[in-house]
Amino acid sequence: MSPIETILSPQVPAPAGHYSQAVAYKDLVFVSGQLAPRPDGSHTAGEPFAVQARQALDNLFAVLDAAGCGPADVLKVTAYLVGATHWPQFNAVYAEAFGPHRPARAVVPVPELHHGYLIEIEAVAVRRKAG
Repeated sequence: MSPIETILSPQVPAPAGHYSQAVAYKDLVFVSGQLAPRPDGSHTAGEPFAVQARQALDNLFAVLDAAGCGPADVLKVTAYLVGATHWPQFNAVYAEAFGPHRPARAVVPVPELHHGYLIEIEAVAVRRKAG
């Protein structure tokens, strides 16, 4: 049986709770919900939604990179948005970030998120074998 691997990216602030940024089992990578703090730990919660969305995606991609994956390896994304009014902006930032790749996706409107953020993103990806 393969061990569960803990993934930690130095490009994203360390978890503040009892969880990992991501875990991998065999070729699957499960990325925990990523909020939008900057790599130095400073918050973007006071910034416009698009700024927060881009930072949350940057954080997601940094964790994926630490796991040996990239955006094209993402199978499924779940995004939590404070209020459905941000959905059009999310679609625009998301499409720019993923380009032609279209993973399965769910968008869940929520009343609030930790630290006053407007977005949190989690994902499942696959580590493809070279060759």
